[in-house]
Amino acid sequence: GRRSQLLKGLPATTTVEENAAAGVSVYTFNVTVSPLSSEGVAIPTIVNSNPLTKAFDIEPKGDLEYRVVTTGNPVLDYETMPKSFDLQIFVEDTTGRTDLNILTVQVTDKNERPVFRGNMAIQTVAIYVLEGTPPECIYQVDAADPENAELNYSLLPAPVPFLVLESGAIFSTKELDYEKDPHCYFLNITVTDPDGLSSSKTVTINIININDERPYFTTKQRVYRIPEEQSPGTVVANITAKDPDDENSSSRLFYSIQSSDQYFSINPSTGVLHVTGRIDRDAFPLRLHPNISVIVRVEDSPSGGHAREMEITIIIDDINDNPPGCNPSTFRKEANENMTAGTFLLGLRNYCKDIDVDPSNNRFNFTGLSGFGSNNFALESTVSGRLVMTESIDLENPANLGIEVYSLTVRVQDIACPNYSSKYPFYTSFHIFLCYIIYIYIRIKPVNEFFPVFSNLSYEFNVPEITKVGSSIGRVNARDKDWPSSVITYSIVAGGGSRDYTNIFWISPTKGDVKILARLDYETTQKHILTVRASDQEKTATASVTVNVLEVNDEEPVCSPNFYSFQIPVSLAVGTNINGFRIECQDRDSDPRSFRYFINEGNVNNHFTFSPSAGSNTSRLILASRFDYDSGLDTNWIYRLRVYITDDNLLSARDKATYLIKTGTVTLSIRVIPNPTTVIATTPGFTVVTKRENLYSESAWYVPFVITLGSLLLLGLLGYLGFLLARWVHTRCPPAGKADSAPLIHFTFCLSSQTMTKLNTVFDGEARDPVTGKMYEFNTRSGARRWKKSNEPLQLEPAVQVTPSATDDSGQGTDRVEAPSQKKPSEKRKELTAETKAAAKPLAGQSETSGQDGLRLQKQKEESEDGGLSSSAPQGRY
Repeated sequence: GRRSQLLKGLPATTTVEENAAAGVSVYTFNVTVSPLSSEGVAIPTIVNSNPLTKAFDIEPKGDLEYRVVTTGNPVLDYETMPKSFDLQIFVEDTTGRTDLNILTVQVTDKNERPVFRGNMAIQTVAIYVLEGTPPECIYQVDAADPENAELNYSLLPAPVPFLVLESGAIFSTKELDYEKDPHCYFLNITVTDPDGLSSSKTVTINIININDERPYFTTKQRVYRIPEEQSPGTVVANITAKDPDDENSSSRLFYSIQSSDQYFSINPSTGVLHVTGRIDRDAFPLRLHPNISVIVRVEDSPSGGHAREMEITIIIDDINDNPPGCNPSTFRKEANENMTAGTFLLGLRNYCKDIDVDPSNNRFNFTGLSGFGSNNFALESTVSGRLVMTESIDLENPANLGIEVYSLTVRVQDIACPNYSSKYPFYTSFHIFLCYIIYIYIRIKPVNEFFPVFSNLSYEFNVPEITKVGSSIGRVNARDKDWPSSVITYSIVAGGGSRDYTNIFWISPTKGDVKILARLDYETTQKHILTVRASDQEKTATASVTVNVLEVNDEEPVCSPNFYSFQIPVSLAVGTNINGFRIECQDRDSDPRSFRYFINEGNVNNHFTFSPSAGSNTSRLILASRFDYDSGLDTNWIYRLRVYITDDNLLSARDKATYLIKTGTVTLSIRVIPNPTTVIATTPGFTVVTKRENLYSESAWYVPFVITLGSLLLLGLLGYLGFLLARWVHTRCPPAGKADSAPLIHFTFCLSSQTMTKLNTVFDGEARDPVTGKMYEFNTRSGARRWKKSNEPLQLEPAVQVTPSATDDSGQGTDRVEAPSQKKPSEKRKELTAETKAAAKPLAGQSETSGQDGLRLQKQKEESEDGGLSSSAPQGRY
């Protein structure tokens, strides 16, 4: 468009304050409209800014009046952002006139509040101070002013034992006591700049209690009375204490007995004093001194803390304590389940006696059979004490389920009226009678009666063929009705093998989880039938497990050829099957109609396509559009196409998102041949280069065998042909005779009517080899070398040499001899004819025998008699 003055008020310079909110007006300008413009102008836009920013935008204010406003993203910051922005404003009206002007926006500084840094900027800081700590600095407040002004720190509330310095350091002003002072202080720290703007944060100061006080006893009682023969665990007294360091928690105190005492012990946490040993008033030393003194100690730490001690006295009262006794007092017996009623278990009379001497006092009987399951047992008589079974016990019976041990008690009691007390720790009081208690534990031994039973007669698991090796495909479960339940182990006893693996399944011996050990293949085996055994170490059961392998699309399409390279003319007609090329694809687990063909890479300007593009296992490469190199639309002369073949053609759109889709690839290299620059009457031809890549398949084992056998036969045939050729050469080319007139020619080799002539080399110079130091001879013209033999004179260069001559009129070749002189070419030619006429005759005779093509000299070789050096001759002496 044409450049015109459409923006009024621009260029201009304006200011805006930092931290301005979004929508703040920065500058207002107008736009003029051309008289020819019917629909006004487009809204002006900021096309660029320097530096680049999105902090400004343009909004319409009225008719052809606009304003530049802040966007708030980012927020302008005087301290961290540029101080000035040049905004390029562009506008265009409907007639095509445009205008571009610059608005310079300068950011002005604004006083901001101080900000806290460090931990106080993101959280409430908690400070911990040990009680008894002398006054010191406990925390350093870190704050800063955006304008780098001096800051003033203050602290509230004022009546606290803390102060803040001008540097921001918080100091304690006294030694704090956890027991007397508050346990926590909340300080409001305020930082203020010179203009009065401030920021505040709260600091929490926690006083940590330390152990600095001795505990004290709160129990006032010092004397206790208990009867003798109290059972262990009987509570004698409850000793309590407190610690001034922690009045609300007594669990931090530790109690102990300092004196050596065999009768009592104290709980170290609760202070409960209880009986731990037998207290016999009738035995020494309590018979003489029935009072027991105990020193109790309380500490506020298991070691190294503050402690206090207290002495208490326990008086033992005497009781009548001579009941009958049994040794042992506890019996354990075993009985098999389903044992018949009346079976004898235990005779108690043999284990009990009464220590009283008077026969009238040492008679006792057995009574009071009780306890858990006592209805299954009975005493034959109170005198004999024989314990028998009253009924058979079946552990699998719901009434007895889970019961293996029966706990019984029997009372041993004097027949005469007692007036004594038991001296034994285990006794029970029934009115005025005292008795001894016998404890009997009878364990019922389970018997393996039942076979394991599977939860199902057979199991069936459906497993996709792509399931990972080691995955669990299902679980079998068997139970045994015996109680307690026997430990059942699982094993695979039959099935589950394949051609490559003895067993491709594994079962957990304890859990019954069936896992796969090798990859499943639907195309090879669709079903596996296993026989699983469950055993309880004595009895076994089996179940059938069927594993159905589910087909999954896990095979990729394989296409032939998978690589192709050819050339096409630039004038090839649209719709042509390029070079008759087509690909044929196969997929072991997909229908031929499921293939879909598309070119994923390299199809610049979409010149190529496949027909059909889907629904067939074969497809042809078609030229879809003509090449256009003249206009510059096409620039590539070589196209490398990457063709994808997927097997999802028969799937719906929803199924494609969930089904497994496999993709095969084919690579094509196409070279476009341009038209020739000159006009040719005939149709231009082109060369098609085809590259095929053969892939070896294990199923085609015969291919390498046939190739190897054919190669051996071909080598044998070539060897036989070489033998026949050697015989033919030997019969057709007899050895050449020596010619007296040509002493320099050693031999003639006949091959295809051509003659090779070897000449003697004359070594006319010598030199020393710089590496070995040995002398060698060389020819000054040809450079041939040989090591010098000792006592051999230096040879002179011959005056003539043989060179090949042109063929004469009869078609026979001749040799001519030239002398190394400076004569004219015509004189040299005359002398050569005269001197070499005799030498040419035998050569002519040989050429007549070989054929009608004539004798032509093909090659001259100069060789040393002992193997000369191959490099050019160096400078030497003559």
